[in-house]
Amino acid sequence: MRPVALRNSELLLFLWFNRNLRMPDEAKSLRRTLRRRWRAAHLRARELRMISKGLVSTDHPILAHIIPMRRCNLACTYCNEYDDRSKPVPLEAVCQRLELLAALGTTIITISGGEPLLHPGLDQIVAHIRRQRMIAGMITNGYLLTAERIQRLNRAGLDHLQISIDNVTPDDVSKKSLKVLDKKLQLLAEHADFHVNINSVVGGGIRNPQDALVVGKRAVELGFTSTVGIIHDGTGQLQPLSPAEREVYGAMRGMAKSSYAQINYFQDNIAHGRENRWRCRAGARYLYICEEGLVHYCSQQRGYPAKPLAEYSVADIRREFLTEKSCAPRCTVACVHQVSYIDFWRAPQTIDSASMPQTGDRLVQIR
Repeated sequence: MRPVALRNSELLLFLWFNRNLRMPDEAKSLRRTLRRRWRAAHLRARELRMISKGLVSTDHPILAHIIPMRRCNLACTYCNEYDDRSKPVPLEAVCQRLELLAALGTTIITISGGEPLLHPGLDQIVAHIRRQRMIAGMITNGYLLTAERIQRLNRAGLDHLQISIDNVTPDDVSKKSLKVLDKKLQLLAEHADFHVNINSVVGGGIRNPQDALVVGKRAVELGFTSTVGIIHDGTGQLQPLSPAEREVYGAMRGMAKSSYAQINYFQDNIAHGRENRWRCRAGARYLYICEEGLVHYCSQQRGYPAKPLAEYSVADIRREFLTEKSCAPRCTVACVHQVSYIDFWRAPQTIDSASMPQTGDRLVQIR
């Protein structure tokens, strides 16, 4: 009798229904590989729907950053987005904000901080994002990751995770070093079913620019995608790179061509101290929701427009979509640039942000 050849989909189902059976390491590895490929394909399909939806209509946010925990377990000297005392936002309040964002048509939620892994209800937050049919991402320093914690994030349905590693060995600027975090990266490589991106940085007082290359190569070696970011100054604005930093940035960009696809062309100008001419869609396509539940342009412009999310409407989205931001030419906030690219070809901005009624200070400092 001839053996029956199983298709990949049939094999995946077989492995799923028999997931609790003891099996050799080769079979476990195969099951993990198939599971990851299945999730990656499903995520890609959802991302394509996101792009299609964004092209059809401009009346909804594409990406929202939400802050459930402002406190952080580290104190990087260049960061103005944390404190050392805040309590976690109550889970019920976070879930209500997620539902409001879903009602606005938001496609992607990125959980940030502070350090989101400090929030006791993080798994429920991720699961609630997925229940609202949104893509769930998270930015973390990675210090609190364990194998069990990663598996819980798998079960909750996390889609993306990013860790920014600033140097090879810790110093007084940043403790987010490869030496400290490499074991965490190995745990992610072994256990994570979600996409992992490692972001290395140049600028901002990082002492050895060459560290970014070491971090990027290690990320690719472990099977992750790797990006490079340029650290902004204290107000999120352009800080030109030194010649040595520009050389490393160029090398990282060259490596990126074979390791990831990333929309970050704007950084080429930043690296050379040049302003960018672009249409910032913050307040419309991108929303930053602080721990108080207020909508801001971004992490570096806290205080604009500072309106409660519960009161934010399509009218606000339409207004901000057409509002020119005075801080845009020298902005280094990558996620806002990337989200805004989808609309670069349409809707010139005709409202001057200087003429808009403002609430709060130019930048609400946390510390």
